Amino acid sequence: MSESRHVKTRARNQKAGRSELRGVPSTDVAVAIVSFNTRVQLEACLASVLPEAPATVIVADNGSSDGSVELVRSAYPSVTLAANGVNRGYGAAANQAIGASESPYVLLLNSDTRLRPGTLAVLAAHLEGHPAAGLLGPRLLNVDGSPQPSCFPFPTPLHTFLQTTFVGALARWVPGMSARYRPLESPDVPRRVECVLGAALAIRREAFAAVGGFDESFFMYSEEVDLAYRLAAADWEVHYTPLAEVVHVGGASTGQQPVEMEARRYRATRQFYRKHYSRGDQRLLVAMTTYRMLHDLALDSARLAWTRHAAERTRLATRRAVWRRVLRETWRE
Repeated sequence: MSESRHVKTRARNQKAGRSELRGVPSTDVAVAIVSFNTRVQLEACLASVLPEAPATVIVADNGSSDGSVELVRSAYPSVTLAANGVNRGYGAAANQAIGASESPYVLLLNSDTRLRPGTLAVLAAHLEGHPAAGLLGPRLLNVDGSPQPSCFPFPTPLHTFLQTTFVGALARWVPGMSARYRPLESPDVPRRVECVLGAALAIRREAFAAVGGFDESFFMYSEEVDLAYRLAAADWEVHYTPLAEVVHVGGASTGQQPVEMEARRYRATRQFYRKHYSRGDQRLLVAMTTYRMLHDLALDSARLAWTRHAAERTRLATRRAVWRRVLRETWRE
């Protein structure tokens, strides 16, 4: 989509969002933020949240050592702080933050997000108007205003196969396949989806409590996929709306340990498969992951042999370390 089309679409969405709010009662919305060594991003996040006048703001800090805790205590005394001495993982900290409020709706945010004006009101209006929606995701934006992938299908064996092989590229040309199995997207109209990205999640407390919140055994990654899967099994819906927009910087915490974090991402996917899918599906995931890792390892090794650009060599070396780590862990289990 061209930049001019992005601007026009955003203008229509903002107008629609204002229309949607007419006649909607004010709703008690809390904001819960999970942070880990992202002081600068956390300050920007809080600065964007407080003007939205949420019922309460809770920061669950997972043992930061960069002054994040001191920042909240000194500069934001109205914010409730849960300062954990250790990194409890995203799901555990999210449960902790959400449990610290009693609002019927909670907007759960990564600390590297920034709310666009009116975001809370639009999300609350959508949840008010769709009582079956247990989870709602906004449109995520890059810092330059371009859209990020915001929603996606469950990582089924077929979806994994299409993601990891050349067949996925061919499927984009098959009518109906692209829309159904495109890995990530950011539609221009509100709709029901399977999953929304965990950077910003509007949660109906009733639904969240009904399924027991986040599974804390997911330390990082896939916790929102697991939550959406369990909500669907309990007959709750997951929705997406582009009428609410949240800027997502991305990688503020995970970029500090790129190899470890990417390994965790694949590890969490395997954990999701073990929890919800058959042994045959799990074996398919191992095969697809092995194919993908060997393919990317060979490709990046060839690129590394040819390039002399220092920054590119560092990037390729990091990627190769990720592929090797994932291969070792995949076959160790």
